Amino acid sequence: MTTSEKNNPQNEEPIALELRQVGKVFRSDTGARVKALEDVNLLVHQGEFVTLLGATGCGKTTLLNLIAGLDNVDGGILRLGDGLRFGDNIAHVFQHYTLFPWRTAVSNVSFGLQMRGIPRVERHVRAEALLGKVGLKGFENAYPHELSGGMRQRAAIAQALAIEPKLLLMDEPFGAVDDSTRTELQQMLTDVWQENQTTVLFVTHNIDEAIVLGSRVLVFSERPGRIASEFKIDLPRPRDRMTQEFTQLFIQIRTALSVQLD
Repeated sequence: MTTSEKNNPQNEEPIALELRQVGKVFRSDTGARVKALEDVNLLVHQGEFVTLLGATGCGKTTLLNLIAGLDNVDGGILRLGDGLRFGDNIAHVFQHYTLFPWRTAVSNVSFGLQMRGIPRVERHVRAEALLGKVGLKGFENAYPHELSGGMRQRAAIAQALAIEPKLLLMDEPFGAVDDSTRTELQQMLTDVWQENQTTVLFVTHNIDEAIVLGSRVLVFSERPGRIASEFKIDLPRPRDRMTQEFTQLFIQIRTALSVQLD
C-alpha cells in the first residue's frame, strides 16, 4: 500500500470544498434576524459536478456567495481545498451574463488573463480557443449586443474558464434562455467539464437539469436552508431523459423537494 493510499484509504479524489455546520444570518429592513442558512454540511471532491436544487429563497445563491468569498459565514467552518484561494482560481457564472458591452467576445474572454498580466498575443490565442470550445468560433469579434442570449452565456462561461479555475460556481446560468438553447448549453457544459475535470457547483431549481448535469444532486430545505437530501447520479453520459432510470430519479427528487415545500 502506498503512502497516498494510507492517507486516503477509500482512494477518493482530494477535497475541493468542505463545509461544517455553516450558517448565515441577515438583517431585515426592520432589524430582525433572518436565517438564510443553518447547519449546512457538505464535502465536495475535486472534479465533482454537484447540483444544488431548491425553491427560490432557500439560500442556494447565498451559499455560492460564501464559497466565492463575497460574504462571510456567521457560524461553522468553510474550508477550501489545497491550492484554492478566494478571488484567484474560483470563477463565478451568474444567471445574467456579465460581459462588458464595449468589449468584443474575445476581449471579454481575455479580460481575466489581462488582469493577470498575460501577454496580449497569448491571452488572445487562449481566448479564441475557448470561444471555439464553447461553440462561438467565428464570433470572436462580435459585441454582446450582436449575440443571442444563449451565445452571450456561452461567452460568459468561456470568460470564467479563461482563468483555468479549480472551482466553478454557477448560479442558474441557463435560467434565462429557451428550452432548446438550454439543452444545448447543458451538453456544452458537460463536454467542457468532462474535458477539464473542473470542480463545479451548479445552482438550479430545475429537477431535469440537476439530473442531466450532476454527479450528485443536493436538495435544499426552505429557509433556513440546509441540505435535506442527497442523490448520487450514476447514469451514463450523455444522459437520456427518456429512460426508466432517469424518470425514477426525477420522481424521487421531486418527492424529496415537495416534502421541503409542505
